[in-house]
Amino acid sequence: MEKSMYLSTKKSKQVEEQEAAALIELQRYCDEHPRSPTAIRRPKLVLRGRSWVALRGYTMQDGIAGIGGSVAAALRAFDVQYLNSLKPPRG
Repeated sequence: MEKSMYLSTKKSKQVEEQEAAALIELQRYCDEHPRSPTAIRRPKLVLRGRSWVALRGYTMQDGIAGIGGSVAAALRAFDVQYLNSLKPPRG
């Protein structure tokens, strides 16, 4: 296979800075909400387009995910989804 077929795995400086800021925001959120699912489970944060995804599990389909326009919004959404997953189904 030609070298040109491989995608670069180097991250841009901007992406590295966003990830570093996201980790700081995650820590701040956990400090402010120490008993939250986020603080206990520590989901992975991923930037997808303009949205942040807080993900616990391998995929959004198999795991628990919160999506938001900011890190804090994604973490709040993750907390809601996590707590909802603990409730028995209505029926």
